[in-house]
Amino acid sequence: MKIYADADALPTPIKDILCRAAMRRGISLVLVANKALRFPESPHIAAVRVGQGFDVVDGVIVERVASGDLVITADIPLAAQVVEKDAHALNPRGERYTRDNIQGKLAMRGLLSELRDSGVVTGGPPPLSNRDREAFARELEMILQRHGPGSQV
Repeated sequence: MKIYADADALPTPIKDILCRAAMRRGISLVLVANKALRFPESPHIAAVRVGQGFDVVDGVIVERVASGDLVITADIPLAAQVVEKDAHALNPRGERYTRDNIQGKLAMRGLLSELRDSGVVTGGPPPLSNRDREAFARELEMILQRHGPGSQV
């Protein structure tokens, strides 16, 4: 299993949790972004810097991800592509994207986009809370225990 992170808008506390998990478990973590990133020096952590452009990061992740890998992203269309490749997808708030829920998430995203465009809804999601960080860490650990190196499944 490899972990890929859509790192352009990845909150620092989530990146830190990922880096610690990769180093502790010896799992490869690849941070993909169109900007320079800071992360701990480790043989298990790498960064891929891509050019600017719409969905360039997404394209690199989709090209590299394989069945059983894990992708961290808040980008629902990217998560849909990841799930289609039989990989795991988790958002920074600890919510998993699955075959069972991804179509509903895409539909809700489309509806909210229309409401924002019409001015009915303004703003985005609330800032990441301590509860969100804890939920992310818990779900990440669950995925790594079930599907990571040395798992019994």
